Amino acid sequence: MTIQSAIEDKLRTAFDPEHLEVINESYMHNVPPGSESHFKVYIVSEAFDGEKKVARQRAVNKALAEELAGGVHALSMHTMTPEEWRAQNPEELASPNCKGGFGK
Repeated sequence: MTIQSAIEDKLRTAFDPEHLEVINESYMHNVPPGSESHFKVYIVSEAFDGEKKVARQRAVNKALAEELAGGVHALSMHTMTPEEWRAQNPEELASPNCKGGFGK
């Protein structure tokens, strides 16, 4: 099983999301081809209703503790309720360009 698949499975189990996207952004960084080290997650769940952003992110980090302790170097996450998802601006969710990392 790939790291991406493991992340998807764990987030589905933990949050029963209305919408889930797990995007491998490793290719945007100074890592070998085929790496699974940098991910962006969009997760939309009723489970986040009434929770502050930090609590949501801690819950995701807890669900993915094994992956974060292993090969995942970076995890960008957008944790939203269904209402927030419908109201969001896609331009605000874009990932920044890599600054070069270790190979600079």
